[in-house]
Amino acid sequence: MNDALIIFVRNPILGQVKTRLAATMGDEKALAIYQFLLAHTKRIVEKSSATKFVFYADFINQNDLWNGYDKKMQQGNDLGEKMENAFETVLELGFKKVCIIGSDCYELSTAIIADAFESLNVFATIIGPANDGGYYLLGVHAPMKNIFSNIVWSTEQVFTQTKKLIEQQEYSLHLLTALNDVDEEADINFIF
Repeated sequence: MNDALIIFVRNPILGQVKTRLAATMGDEKALAIYQFLLAHTKRIVEKSSATKFVFYADFINQNDLWNGYDKKMQQGNDLGEKMENAFETVLELGFKKVCIIGSDCYELSTAIIADAFESLNVFATIIGPANDGGYYLLGVHAPMKNIFSNIVWSTEQVFTQTKKLIEQQEYSLHLLTALNDVDEEADINFIF
């Protein structure tokens, strides 16, 4: 066992996904776009040679497009705790390099994921920054508890705060190409 890919997903429930998008487009369109993004994410990750783990936000769906993947629940009070716990869970299984992605980055590709795992041969941490100030991928090769603390989640400061915590602890860091997440109506113009 070497590479593991964690995919964080929300359950596609009307009114509970892509709420910023829904604010201007309505719940039904937001759900349709999220389902499109889930299918896109599956297409790019299924080509990766990494072992894949899907961590659900609300409940484990036993019969969905992620059948055949190892399914788990996100555990924690905020996104940072949930990611930290997911990393710990997978690293404890014996994987040497672990990356986490969400399901809302249309520009993410199999090649970028492969580059992240390759970079973990040299660097302790990998971040794929998102142009909105967050990140679309984070990779590590050892448990790193203090890179998820004191982050103001869902803001334009997430990447900067995470990078600062990594640098303060003197972990080596490699940055991937900056990409766009799909969070607001303006973000979908390059998709459709």
